[in-house]
Amino acid sequence: MPDDRPAEPWRERLHADCSRCFALCCVAPAFARSSAFAIDKPAGTACPNLQGDFRCGIHTQLRDRGFAGCTVFDCFGAGQQVAQVTFGGRDWRAEPATAREMFASFSVMRHLHELLYYLHEAVSLRPGAALGADLARVLAQTEQLTGGTPAELAALDVDARRREAGDLLRQTSAAVRGRSGRPGPDRSGTDLMGADLREADLRRASLRGTYLIGADLRGADLRGADLLGADLRGADLRGADLTGCLYLIQSQLDAARGDLGTLLPPALTRPAHWSATHTATGDATSPARPSRSRPARSSRRR
Repeated sequence: MPDDRPAEPWRERLHADCSRCFALCCVAPAFARSSAFAIDKPAGTACPNLQGDFRCGIHTQLRDRGFAGCTVFDCFGAGQQVAQVTFGGRDWRAEPATAREMFASFSVMRHLHELLYYLHEAVSLRPGAALGADLARVLAQTEQLTGGTPAELAALDVDARRREAGDLLRQTSAAVRGRSGRPGPDRSGTDLMGADLREADLRRASLRGTYLIGADLRGADLRGADLLGADLRGADLRGADLTGCLYLIQSQLDAARGDLGTLLPPALTRPAHWSATHTATGDATSPARPSRSRPARSSRRR
């Protein structure tokens, strides 16, 4: 499935602009010591690597220093929305009384902006008049919610919004994947951790919420596959074709491995840590298989 969709202006608005935020992602969330984070950090406490100018002191060494989780976090532009709009440019350090309120707003806003991202993409897929109208309605409602006050954001039932949007995203996926013939296999939510999927035909497959941690997807054909919430941490995407994928986001690529032979949708960027060479699919060297311990479900599942 070719991906000939033009670049949309909404992507810029839903892209993190750290220069207009106050490092909310370095303070509001909690860190748990793991392969993703070198330390435990309680929610609402600044990371010890955060500097006085709101920059990360080890930004260029995050992976080497044990903070790979920071490199794959995406606020979808919620940080600047909360900092500049919800709180009018006020600094949580300068106004400690509002800090807790700001951190709570950031958590809700991130969910809303993530929904906006997926809803905008679904609309751009043109799934049909009736479904398109429903998507536009929920998109407009979600957009309006992002302008709420801190009290309104705190009272918002985010799960209800996610359920309503999720149903429409699922319908859109089914409609789009069925356009070019029969949809691919439905592997939604299945455990494919460490699976050997080299050169697998996964065209138009549903892989939403699928565990693909450490999976070998070298040379796999993922054109038109639904990857919403798929866990691609450590997955080997060298030589894979991801053009036309539905609901694929940058942080999923950032968490995976790839090379110059990995084909991507034009709106996404090849991560800097990916190999700068083209690895042959038939390379006999197999990636290390991860532990079979089951991680917590990603919040990105719809």
